[in-house]
Order: sequence, then C-alpha cells, then structure tokens
Amino acid sequence: MRDLSHPVRGGMTVYPGDPAVSSEEALTLPRDGVAVTSWHLGSHAGTHVDAPAHTVAGGRTMAEVTLDELIGEALLVRVPGLDEGQRYGLAELEAVGPLPDTVPSIVLIDTGWAAHFNGDAAVRHPHLDPDAARELQARGMRVLAVDTLSPDPTEPATDAFPVHEIVLGADGLIVENVCGLEGLPQLLRVGFFPLRIDGDGAPVRAVAFVP
Repeated sequence: MRDLSHPVRGGMTVYPGDPAVSSEEALTLPRDGVAVTSWHLGSHAGTHVDAPAHTVAGGRTMAEVTLDELIGEALLVRVPGLDEGQRYGLAELEAVGPLPDTVPSIVLIDTGWAAHFNGDAAVRHPHLDPDAARELQARGMRVLAVDTLSPDPTEPATDAFPVHEIVLGADGLIVENVCGLEGLPQLLRVGFFPLRIDGDGAPVRAVAFVP
C-alpha cells in the first residue's frame, strides 16, 4: 500500500484565499493529563475531494458521497515535461500512449507537479483542457484526481472553473493535491477516504493498493 496524501501541517500550501492551516496545543499531558491539538483548516486543505456542492448550486454534499465512488480501479495517466501554467489536452494525455476507449471510473493525472506543492511554483501548475475533461468523462470517468491545486488554472486568479463545471456539473468528483504517483502502474486500485463531514469537500487519506 502507498500513501498518496500530502502530510497536513501548519503553514502548508493552500489554494489562494482558502483558510490557512494551523494548529496549537489545546490540552497538554503535564497540565491536563492528555494531549489534544486544536486544528484550523478549510474543507479543501491538503489532499482532498471536491463534492459537486463545491461549484454547483444544489449539488451533492459530502454527506451524499459514498465510499464506493472513491474506491476502485483507476487509470494513471502520466503527462511529463509540462511547463508552468501550460494547458494540456488529449494530445498530451496520450503522449506516453493512447488512452483506452473505455476508462475506469477513476482517472489519476500525474503531471509531476506534486514536487512543487510547498514551493512558489505550486500556484503556477499546468491545467487540464476542458475538452479533454469532457472526453475522459465520455469514456467513463466519474472521479478526476490530479496532483495539482486544481485541474483548472490557479494563477492568474479567475472566477471561471470550466473543468470543475464539467466534472462536478455531471455529479462527479474531483480529488486534488494527490502525490506519490512515481513508479505506479498504469492500471491500479486506489482509495480516497474523506473525513466524515458534510459540506462542499473534505480532506482525504489517499492510498494506492500496490504490493
């Protein structure tokens, strides 16, 4: 089994404008007999899942998302050599090899940008062409997982989220900030396990079920 999640730490990278992640001692062993930490973070901190309610008025919240949707066979698509802010489409997705006519319900995209997660380049990540998202969806994708802050551009700031609109608008799910994809096979079994909270999204523990 391999962990595909970024560690949750105070001061970690968050999407611009989201609540910062911080923690402090609430109770201590010497004073209270137990150690308890108070955490402050947004619903989209670290590796997390976007529910449809994130961008769709009246969309499903996390209370309506089942674990069955977030566990299963996945297709890992590697898109190497992308530049900062580059839009990648079907041609780039097929640079390593053609995509199958029918894809699993979960598609993971490895741009290599997870290496920049805690650096300045995190916000200048590559982003997915909306037409490519539509094509993946037409081939069977229901969950899109990316190793960037978003499948849409983060910088420059915009209020348009076309890939979110396509995937979440079709009642699908998006997982962001996946990491640890190096060396994994193209076809694998993965699981994204969200905190059991209601709302527009939730941090997840992401895992690949590999020997």
